[in-house]
Amino acid sequence: MTHKLFTAVLLLVSSIITVSVGHISGARHVLDEVPLIDGHNDFPYNIFSLEHNNLDNFDFTQNLTNNPKWGSCTSCYTDLPKLRKGKVGAQFWVAYVACNTQYRDAVSKTLEQIDVIKRLVKKYPKDLQFVTDSDGIMDAFRQGKIASMIGVEGGHSMDARVGVLRMLYELGARYMTLTHTCQTPWADSSFVDIKEPIHNLTEFGRALVREMNRMGMMVDLSHVSHNVMNQAISESRAPVIFSHSSAWEVFNHHRNVHDDTLKMVQMNNGIVMVNFYPDFITATPEKATIHDVMKHINHIAKVAGHDHVGLGGDYDGVNRMPKGLENVSKYPNLLDALALEQPTVWTHENLAKLAGGNLIRVFKDVELVRDQLEDEEPLQDWISKEDLLKVEELNLLKQCRTFFDDEELVKKP
Repeated sequence: MTHKLFTAVLLLVSSIITVSVGHISGARHVLDEVPLIDGHNDFPYNIFSLEHNNLDNFDFTQNLTNNPKWGSCTSCYTDLPKLRKGKVGAQFWVAYVACNTQYRDAVSKTLEQIDVIKRLVKKYPKDLQFVTDSDGIMDAFRQGKIASMIGVEGGHSMDARVGVLRMLYELGARYMTLTHTCQTPWADSSFVDIKEPIHNLTEFGRALVREMNRMGMMVDLSHVSHNVMNQAISESRAPVIFSHSSAWEVFNHHRNVHDDTLKMVQMNNGIVMVNFYPDFITATPEKATIHDVMKHINHIAKVAGHDHVGLGGDYDGVNRMPKGLENVSKYPNLLDALALEQPTVWTHENLAKLAGGNLIRVFKDVELVRDQLEDEEPLQDWISKEDLLKVEELNLLKQCRTFFDDEELVKKP
């Protein structure tokens, strides 16, 4: 079947309400048994951008496509009706703040985003349930609610302060992406893969990975450089996640995961949750379809195994989506299409793993490592002044941050 013909058939199938094909109905049935868990949705940042985090006049239960304010938003794909139609069972809501907050107010803005996520969940108790552990996902699913978890996107949100990292965990964050598009003083973002590395993963960065293991916080390696991916996996005592990344061999983009790293993910027992953003998955993003996403899923499953692939659509964080995956209501289409294309490969069991089973396993393993490390002392070392003085934005850092040996700090009254 040619690509064009397959896409045409898929779109026809997606439009049929009553589906009689056995494999397709099986895929739909999987999502009634296993929660579909998406690793990364930036909807909270759109609340920040469009509502200034004020939920008083915001109605998540309406179709926001028809809302005068939200309907014109080019990066808005999420509301409760669409989540329900998409059979979403669990969602990592992302506490993201822009890189221009680094060394300024990244911590306080991150706290505001965690706050708005919690207020959103509390406002819709019939549909959303705040979850901080793996068992909570299935508990919410059994009650017909969407398990709502928090991920922090970017190490700049902790301002290179390990005490802040621990407080983010206490507030409910269950993963942190080590970088976003900006370097931190202790890790490189993926942008260094198109120039020379600056830091790789420093000794402080390695210590942070170990501390996240001790705490039970998932280490998210989306956005980091190829070297940092491999260094972090080697350092980690628990499975890692890629909350929204795809396969480099399918499309050579620095945001994607190389095959050598996929093999390390397999050995680590981690997971790569596939990103849907057209610019990351194909050389012709304006023509991207669900089929392009399937190529990445199939490649990761082939190289790392069906136990190590999941879904991280990146909805509400990008300005376009592939045809067939236009918004969060379309997840069932993806499982249907995989079952239709390769029914002997995408069995009921493998679809269940992809949908959410793999992430739940990783989450449980991270919690198990945490419990095993219960007697380990917390990391108490600060980042070195030498590391801080190597950052690109040194003048900004000096203006916005005091150092522990600054004369003003030790001057006697």
